[in-house]
Amino acid sequence: MPVGAKIFDIAFTVFVYLLAAAILVSALLFASNTSPDKSIFGYRYYTVLTGSMEPTYKVGDMIFVHITEPEAINVGDVITFNPSQDSDAYLTHRVTEKLENFEGTGVTCFRTQGDANNAEDSFLIDGGRVVGVVQFGIPSLGYIVRFIQLRWYFVVPVVIMIAVFFQLLKHYFLLGKEDEDEEDEDNKDSSEGKKAEKNSNSDTDKASEVAKDENKTEPPSEPAIKADKDEKTESEPEEKVSEKKGS
Repeated sequence: MPVGAKIFDIAFTVFVYLLAAAILVSALLFASNTSPDKSIFGYRYYTVLTGSMEPTYKVGDMIFVHITEPEAINVGDVITFNPSQDSDAYLTHRVTEKLENFEGTGVTCFRTQGDANNAEDSFLIDGGRVVGVVQFGIPSLGYIVRFIQLRWYFVVPVVIMIAVFFQLLKHYFLLGKEDEDEEDEDNKDSSEGKKAEKNSNSDTDKASEVAKDENKTEPPSEPAIKADKDEKTESEPEEKVSEKKGS
């Protein structure tokens, strides 16, 4: 791997871990905060503690409430509100009646009732004590969040241990993959070396055979031998004639 790519990979990994750690710490701090005024992107979450809204929302469910102005709330909406200024408790009931400009005060009030209750609530809720309208709920998530809020000092070490475990697991599998890649590469190089050696030996054998063929002397053919004999026979009378002339 090139040096630049390796540096980029390390920097990206560090950034991802820092971002994950920041998100985790923020989530834990947000979950451990028991302030009723906390919100994220205009939403607040609450854990259902009673069965007054069953079967819509059950005990242990977590509901997410969008902060809403009283004027935008209508009959049939499920709202979360503080029933008393002297209490930190919150209720989530359905609006059965909307009273605008209640008794000429200019205040919007609401009459509410739980889905599981047989009667409406005995009190009116003015708009100033309404948090907002419930948008959705997640079953049983409230149990987990309450556990984090009450046992955060136990959750943090567990989360860190889980993160370390997965990191070691990832490192183990990556190391094993690297070993397999190196073994495959060694086998490939060995195979290529054997193939090259085989080709070299084959070329050497072919060259040896060619050299042997060139060193071999071919015997003269029968027509060539006969022609030599005829030529020798024809030359003998000429020699005899010349000898006679000389004598």
